[in-house]
Amino acid sequence: MSDSLMNKLQHALVNIFSDSPLVTLEQNVDRALEAITQQLQCDGVFVISRTRQQSHLQARNMYLKPEFCNQKAVKEWPLQDTPFFNELAAQPRLVKLSDLSQLPENASREKELLAQWQVKSLLVLPSITFGETRIAVVALSCNRPNDWSDELITELNHAAGLLGATMELTRVAQALMHSEHKYQEVFQKLPIACGLVDKDNRLTMLNSIAEHMTDAKEGEHLLALVREEEQPVLIDTLNIVREGVLNQAWCELPLQTTHNKHNWMKLSFSCLRGSSDQLVMMAEDVNENHRLADELSFQANFDALTGLPNRPHFEALLSKLVQSGDDQTHIAFLDLDQFQVINNVSGHKAGDQLLCQVAKRLKQLVRKGDVVARIGGDEFGILMHQSTSESAQAIAKRICLQLFEHEFYWQNRKHAVSVSVGLAKLDRTANEIYDVMSQADAACRLAKDEGRNGWRLYSVTDPNMHRLFTQMNSSVDVIGALALNRFELYFQPIEPLLAKEKGLHFEVLTRMLNEDGKIVSPAVFLPAAERYNLAPRVDLWVIDNLLNWARENCEIWRDLSMVSVNLSATSLGDSEFMSWLEMRLLSEPELVYKLCFEITETAALSQLEQANNLIDLLRPLGCKLALDDFGSGFSSFAYLKRLDVDFVKVDGQFVVNLCESQSDQAIVNAICQLGRDMGFCIIAEFVESEAIGYKLKDLGVDYGQGYAISKPMKLSGLKSGKHKPWLITDTSDFRDSFI
Repeated sequence: MSDSLMNKLQHALVNIFSDSPLVTLEQNVDRALEAITQQLQCDGVFVISRTRQQSHLQARNMYLKPEFCNQKAVKEWPLQDTPFFNELAAQPRLVKLSDLSQLPENASREKELLAQWQVKSLLVLPSITFGETRIAVVALSCNRPNDWSDELITELNHAAGLLGATMELTRVAQALMHSEHKYQEVFQKLPIACGLVDKDNRLTMLNSIAEHMTDAKEGEHLLALVREEEQPVLIDTLNIVREGVLNQAWCELPLQTTHNKHNWMKLSFSCLRGSSDQLVMMAEDVNENHRLADELSFQANFDALTGLPNRPHFEALLSKLVQSGDDQTHIAFLDLDQFQVINNVSGHKAGDQLLCQVAKRLKQLVRKGDVVARIGGDEFGILMHQSTSESAQAIAKRICLQLFEHEFYWQNRKHAVSVSVGLAKLDRTANEIYDVMSQADAACRLAKDEGRNGWRLYSVTDPNMHRLFTQMNSSVDVIGALALNRFELYFQPIEPLLAKEKGLHFEVLTRMLNEDGKIVSPAVFLPAAERYNLAPRVDLWVIDNLLNWARENCEIWRDLSMVSVNLSATSLGDSEFMSWLEMRLLSEPELVYKLCFEITETAALSQLEQANNLIDLLRPLGCKLALDDFGSGFSSFAYLKRLDVDFVKVDGQFVVNLCESQSDQAIVNAICQLGRDMGFCIIAEFVESEAIGYKLKDLGVDYGQGYAISKPMKLSGLKSGKHKPWLITDTSDFRDSFI
């Protein structure tokens, strides 16, 4: 076969397949088969194929010259049922038969089928694979036998390659079209608003939810949906994704609707895989979020019950005044008197109603421009702008008089209403708002202590006011010390005066450190802790750290005789603390039997039931109980029979002058006799000399404690738990025995 013939066939095939849409390629295969038949020495050509997903052959495309068709459909050859052709597809090889008699014996079915079409000779090319398509090209000769020249086979191989590539391309095109159809169907059914944004920021495709939610249309410019002042935010978000800074970015903007309203939308943009020009946009309705944000903003700054500014908002306003250097403002702290009584008698609904009435009344009693806030449960604050001390006190007086005359009825029951007011001037030298707030609070508490229904202006020269102010500042220090662990355990020995003990008996003491590491006097921070309900947290720290120290120093702890720990009155009445104490003690059964808890006489007498509950808690664990400051309270002897205590600590006022005072000796002697009769031991405080120690021993006091025996020392410095007698050696020898 000449080169010109081969080139002629190739040109014909190229012309058939050039510039053909993918969807028409399959039809062009039939035209190509006709061209092959016309150009080559054969009477017909057909293609058998099998894809990876097919288990049988398929006669996909056929062409037979018209004189051999006999008007029969040429695509109905059942080749998939013939073993010979199936074998050829599975194991590719060239089959060149000039006569059908050369077919194997098991190909009788094939002989019969080909004979129906007057086939004389058969040529089967080895199957070739393109992607997921495998084909074999078959040439037929019906007019006469054909020897199938090498040139024909070569040219047919070239044509087969083009046919195979075309069929695979057709398969891929159809798959893509099917995928695109499925993609569009899924896209429309997505439960979220989606769309595409082109390089010009126009919406090229929107699903139905996006059209309904945004009122946008395909082809509309995205920036046209937002107000001009918000367009820069949207442009920045789009550029972040387009420039590759982030794979996804979002912004929240109000989109304009056809009704000239705005719906807040969260617009998320991400790159579309395979396209640098288009972005995928998702829209989420966040109208409710912004509505809630507005509500939360109100809740964050205003009290839900009264509608007044709350404490954070009040402090924010005050902070601005401090930063501006304003010194023409006074602040007032107001505390309703006996408010808890109304809650207890008439219930919390009555209390809430009263708070609302007081809030409304206060706004009427202050000047225009003054700010009334609710800063606590029954506490209110007032910012008095451009006020003098005289005008501030005049307002406070008016409030006290008017509220005292206010009649509050609840379910036919009348409640008296009064208020205590503390005033403080905003000082331009104040470092922070809490200085002036603490001053107003101290003045308010002093007004309450002096009988309520009154007002006081803070004065640094007033000793009572200064004491309360110091306590309040100390309470802040206590909170900071708890948070930063700025406490340290000390101990002071309790010396046995009568019996001999091998182990050391001592009381655990607490010292607080300021920011500079200096010790803060317990006389300062302990009253503050008691007053502001911080004592349970301090007691918790002490007990927890003491038991931790005991676990780390087991040998010393084992040698000790007893360790006394103080519990405050507020801790005794704090159910949460008492529950913690029980669990903490139960977790250390090998340590707690050495503990003795001390409560003051006044705490025990005022909370007798809680004191007995403490005894019930301690007894099963092996702990002891001591009554501290005995004699400082009232009716002490009457209550002793109701408390099963192990130790009674005589108040130091009866000990410090014991050697000179016959009265003190008589009182101490009586307490000792009471202890012998009722079965508890006596501990005397304030032992300031050896002479007092010997006198206590003569009177029958069991233990002594004071500076003459030993001053308080750091617990971390204790090296031994063994005891060395005090009265037969000097103090330095005693101290050296455990340090």
